[in-house]
Amino acid sequence: MVDQKVYIVRHCKAEGQEASSQLTEQGEKQADRLRDFFSNQRVDQIITSPYERAIQSIMPTAQEHQLDLFVAEDLKERKLSSENLSDWMDRLEQTYQDFDLKLTGGESSREAAERALKVLTDIKLSQNKATIVVSHGGLISLILNHFDPTFGFKGWKELTNPDIYEINLTRREVKRIWNQ
Repeated sequence: MVDQKVYIVRHCKAEGQEASSQLTEQGEKQADRLRDFFSNQRVDQIITSPYERAIQSIMPTAQEHQLDLFVAEDLKERKLSSENLSDWMDRLEQTYQDFDLKLTGGESSREAAERALKVLTDIKLSQNKATIVVSHGGLISLILNHFDPTFGFKGWKELTNPDIYEINLTRREVKRIWNQ
């Protein structure tokens, strides 16, 4: 049986958190480094968050591999709350301890993970052996937590922009493969 791999990519450095935020100059250089990193890797498809910073992060790789980008709404960043929380970091940490905790106007960790994992289920059902998935730190940490329950708030804090984890769907193994 041939292993089925998913490369989970956190977007490059961006100007902000809004959906329309662009990459910084440093982020554009990082996107080129991602292209170089993936240039010798098999890539069958690329699925990305609809946020501009995610699309810009992986566009050079898509062009290198002559692949279209598939945009998945389910890969957009997790919304913690619709309120401006002064203690947002503490509240976020709580959502890793209680996956059903749902703040005003936000989504619980469980809800966010379930929508992201639908994308991985679709990949698993496909014939593609190597897929790049581009998303955001909060959502990526919940995907990784599904495969490694020890990956939580501390893991989220240690993510870099960009970052890459390889998930072997066949063996249910996760490893970090990006070294800045």
